[in-house]
Amino acid sequence: MPCFYVPKRINVAIMLFMACLLSYMMRVNLSINIIAMVEDTSNNENGTVEVLPDYGPRYNWTQSDQALLLGAYFYGYMITSLPAGTLAEMLGARNVAGYSCLVAGILTALTPAAAAWDKYAVFAVRFLIGFLNGVVYPCCHSLVSKWSPPDEKGKFVASLMGGTFGTVITWPISGVIIENLGWDWAYYIVGIFVLIVVAVWFYLVADTPAQHSTISIKEREYIENSLGNTLSNKKKWPPYKELVLSMPFWSLMLLHYGSMWGLFFLITATPKFLSEVLGFNLSSAGVLSSLPHVARLICAFGFGGVADWIRRRGWWTVTKMRKAFCLPSHILPGVMLIILAYFGRDPYVCVAIMTISLGFNGAATASNLANSQDLAPNYAGTLYGIINCVGTTPGIFSPLIVAAFTEKENTIDQWHWIFIIGAAAYILPALFFWAFGSGKIQKWNEVETTESREDIVNTKL
Repeated sequence: MPCFYVPKRINVAIMLFMACLLSYMMRVNLSINIIAMVEDTSNNENGTVEVLPDYGPRYNWTQSDQALLLGAYFYGYMITSLPAGTLAEMLGARNVAGYSCLVAGILTALTPAAAAWDKYAVFAVRFLIGFLNGVVYPCCHSLVSKWSPPDEKGKFVASLMGGTFGTVITWPISGVIIENLGWDWAYYIVGIFVLIVVAVWFYLVADTPAQHSTISIKEREYIENSLGNTLSNKKKWPPYKELVLSMPFWSLMLLHYGSMWGLFFLITATPKFLSEVLGFNLSSAGVLSSLPHVARLICAFGFGGVADWIRRRGWWTVTKMRKAFCLPSHILPGVMLIILAYFGRDPYVCVAIMTISLGFNGAATASNLANSQDLAPNYAGTLYGIINCVGTTPGIFSPLIVAAFTEKENTIDQWHWIFIIGAAAYILPALFFWAFGSGKIQKWNEVETTESREDIVNTKL
């Protein structure tokens, strides 16, 4: 092996990071772009007309219209999330994710044309982008199950935090683009970037180590031997009946739902909260909105590395580790939102609390984001597709809840109960997972695991 050989699983992990980054760039750009796309629809009691900056055409979209458009992505996303894991396992995760991102990138660049036509055209475009991007994360989980050795699982799952980085860079960059070039270019530039990354994806990624054309024999054997017999080479339909009856699976689904509620709430509502309630300008709102996601990204790799270290040393069983990491991933973020609801009056204190809350949620790489790999490596994509389908619904509900509370007045007082609802969505699922969750490979995985290194860990459970 040449001395400069870069392990192909590292290339795959990097491209998983990039695929998730693309997915979130296309997901979150409307959250900040829409501020520059709409007229001021708030009630103005003194009858004066506020002159808004000229970033391009502005449309008379009400708060309800905006909530509908912000939720459109998630309607489409939810539909394909459900079968996406099975599609990845049957058709190959590389092609399913790659071609979906390609078409979604083209549609992103067409969003300004849709806005000029009609708000329902924007809804249709956003729906289709979500429909296409719904396959990305289940495909990535399918690839993780085939490329990641067990003691590197935490870092591989952390690579899926590329979505968080996508949020981090999209909001501030979009703010700068909008203020200098206009909001339409915030769509064009994202579309071009997507096309470039997709080309690299097809060059570097293969569905399995055995299918990679340039992987070394040593690396291929290392990955395959570390996974042992946890994975089957045969294509099988997922055991849906067993899933429905599995309490560990239901626990995982609720845990993931809670994590996604907090994440999607901050994605869809933070720019609006910072700009309209706390009074930050558009570029500042973009930068400050990204800070919680920077914290989540950094903590995700930190918690993922700690989880791998604990696993290599055999200090905790997988079940104990997943439950322990629920404390930082769910309980503490919920507590921080409660603090925000009662004490968040100063703008910079609000930003700090939101940053700490989502930063702790980075521990999801060692709790809900990794648990589908534990329960059924053979169907990791399918499991994640199902829980992600359910976990997408907060992306629909949270803008509607924000719109309902802020329709008549949009001040910090109206946001009090929005934060309390978010806190409950974090904490209650974690309590349920502590009672019924598991890190064991389930019987319905349908593969014997006696020769696997993973079995050494699971026999302790």
